[in-house]
Amino acid sequence: MTGTAVREGGCAPAVALTIAGSDSSGGAGIQADLKTFTVHGVYGASVITALTAQNSHGVRGVQEVAADFVSLQLKMVLADLDVACAKTGMLANAGIIEAVAAGLGRGFDGALIVDPVMIATSGDRLIDPEATSVLLKRLFPMARLVTPNLAEAAVLSGAEVAQTVGEMEDQGRRLLECGPAGVLIKGGHGGQAEAIDVLVTHDGVRRFSGPRIDTRHTHGSGCTLSAAITAHLARGLGLEEAVSLAKSFVSAAIASAAVAPVGHGNAPLNHLFSIRN
Repeated sequence: MTGTAVREGGCAPAVALTIAGSDSSGGAGIQADLKTFTVHGVYGASVITALTAQNSHGVRGVQEVAADFVSLQLKMVLADLDVACAKTGMLANAGIIEAVAAGLGRGFDGALIVDPVMIATSGDRLIDPEATSVLLKRLFPMARLVTPNLAEAAVLSGAEVAQTVGEMEDQGRRLLECGPAGVLIKGGHGGQAEAIDVLVTHDGVRRFSGPRIDTRHTHGSGCTLSAAITAHLARGLGLEEAVSLAKSFVSAAIASAAVAPVGHGNAPLNHLFSIRN
């Protein structure tokens, strides 16, 4: 499915689905994903996997949603909406991951983006460590793209956190062996002069560079990047173009947040920077 679905009386917008946790402060997770879908002209649906009590200072508590209720949410969405592209975010335990994999396997034939949300920017662990192997075995083989950050890529590949772009490429190739069609390792938290993301597919490697913005206000940047890629794929763009445009969007949203941050800690991106009053 690309762009729009033809219905009586006109064309419906492309539909993207986020399967992730809720951020009570609105900066990451479900809330960031839905904002990103909206400003990209895509209709957003959601399946909530966990509730978090958090703000710009960190995560205070997590309440996981029962796996069978995650399954029911997913079933209801896919039974009614023509979902072109879906993304996963925080999947807190093995049971939820199994439920998501089974639900997508039964009723979804679009592109899947897996953002393996394991460690928040604040350092808080957001997934049961025992669920990591289930994530690799069940969801990675279904994915058009997986989008780990440097810390997540290290955990998933069993390596130290990459210090160079070459090490990022090596870890990307290692994760590609787990079955996804592509791996995008996000280097925004690295130490290079530029923020470099590395896309590894079976066709080769491509680097996406952007200016590193000197700010701590990057809460939700990983969620937003994967959501923007999801939105562009839902609208029918190719993978490399979707990644390039998504990276540009995130850079602009970070720059805007740095000028007028929300909250008193590590503020979220300004997803709405392109909207004029």
